[in-house]
Amino acid sequence: MTLRKPSFALLLLLSGYGAVAQVTAPARKAPAGPAIKSQLLPGIKSPGTVDPPEAQRIDQLLQEYTADQPGKGSLAKVLNDGSGNVIYRPNKYVPGAIALVMRDGKVLYRKAVGYDDYIQQTPLRTDAIVRIASQTKAITSIGLMLLYDEGKFQLDDPISKYLPAFKNPTVLATFNEKDTTYTTVPAKGEITIRQLFTHTSGIGYPIIGSKEARAIYAKAHIPSGIGTPAGSLAVSMDALGKLPLMHQPGERFTYGLSVDVLGRLIEVLSGQPLDKYLRTRLFEPLGMKDTWFYLPADKQARLVQLYTEDANRQTVYMEPLVQPLGRMYPNYPKASGGTYFSGGAGLSSTIDDYSRFLQMMLDNGRYNGRQLLKPATVALITQNQMGDVSQGGNKFGLGFSIVTPQNAKLPGLSAGSYEWGGIFGTTYWVDPKTKLVALIYTQKYPNTTGRDLAGKFKAAVYEAFVPEQKP
Repeated sequence: MTLRKPSFALLLLLSGYGAVAQVTAPARKAPAGPAIKSQLLPGIKSPGTVDPPEAQRIDQLLQEYTADQPGKGSLAKVLNDGSGNVIYRPNKYVPGAIALVMRDGKVLYRKAVGYDDYIQQTPLRTDAIVRIASQTKAITSIGLMLLYDEGKFQLDDPISKYLPAFKNPTVLATFNEKDTTYTTVPAKGEITIRQLFTHTSGIGYPIIGSKEARAIYAKAHIPSGIGTPAGSLAVSMDALGKLPLMHQPGERFTYGLSVDVLGRLIEVLSGQPLDKYLRTRLFEPLGMKDTWFYLPADKQARLVQLYTEDANRQTVYMEPLVQPLGRMYPNYPKASGGTYFSGGAGLSSTIDDYSRFLQMMLDNGRYNGRQLLKPATVALITQNQMGDVSQGGNKFGLGFSIVTPQNAKLPGLSAGSYEWGGIFGTTYWVDPKTKLVALIYTQKYPNTTGRDLAGKFKAAVYEAFVPEQKP
């Protein structure tokens, strides 16, 4: 049978919006991606093994979540045109996953399982490029802390000192849902740079934020940072500075565009566009050759297919206009000549590249014989910077969520571990106590049927590689 990608019209049919024949698919286990031998990553002490015997639980987990699920809704959907061409064959959870684990700088596990393109049955590779979305935040935050080490700013400086559009902020008082009008009150104080790092500034998010933030930002044409290649940080952040905050600065944790503002702050303090600054100050020193806002032509073929769920919670391609993040085109990393560099969500990368970044953090700012950050600065970054405010029971440092003793009991992470992820299904953490770096990447949003994969992966990693600290 000929496999082909469904058109937009066909996807509507396949998502349950039109009549289509359904037949039971033959049970078929998704094969693992091609095995790649463990390699010595620059700056890492020594290579480990790709798939050691103790990682059997990780293997089983990844196979379970990427394989077809016969008897649990795994159906082949066939276009009812008489041709018999199979155009869609869903799996239950995620088409593919990439995982990497390092301890003491040694690569212990590095494997891709399942598919890149599920329809075309293309195996997923460990060097695949994925949309890391909010994992961009930590990179931008560290990029700014390089300037902190140079004395370019202080954490409690008001951001209006460098970005005048944020002078004299106001806070939302009332909001009328019918016509999106609102009233404001003056903020009790200026937004500080520390509050941007910790998402306590009061700045919200378009599209995924509160109803008030979504409406107010949409009217002002504030981009989310995902799939918005046109425009510039300078124009959009100046416009954002004139809009009301969702609460008083420092009052509570509100996930939003704070790190996009930090990206603009980098541009002002460094005199460079954010993409060029990050490339020269972080990506090149760390050997992150596959990390970009907009991919060069010779890397675009490695961008992984992006997926979502249809009305029946089956996995389908994420297509323009049929997905949950507005009019965002899934292949936005391939945009030619993109000029909007979202410090909060705009990067794509590989699991190897990001592991280098995290290993530098674990090694107190040092990588491959070069000290990028002062050790004291790394200590500052990885400790509570939000005071008594809480983020889901955790605290927030300068770019990372910090695991508290209370939350450490659940997944097995040591207290003081730091972590985050991205909306398309990427997760990472660093555990300084056990000298562990771990990442797992998928490319699907939303993922209601497989959203517990990251938590199970954490438990499997500790069982396999940190037996003295079982979850």
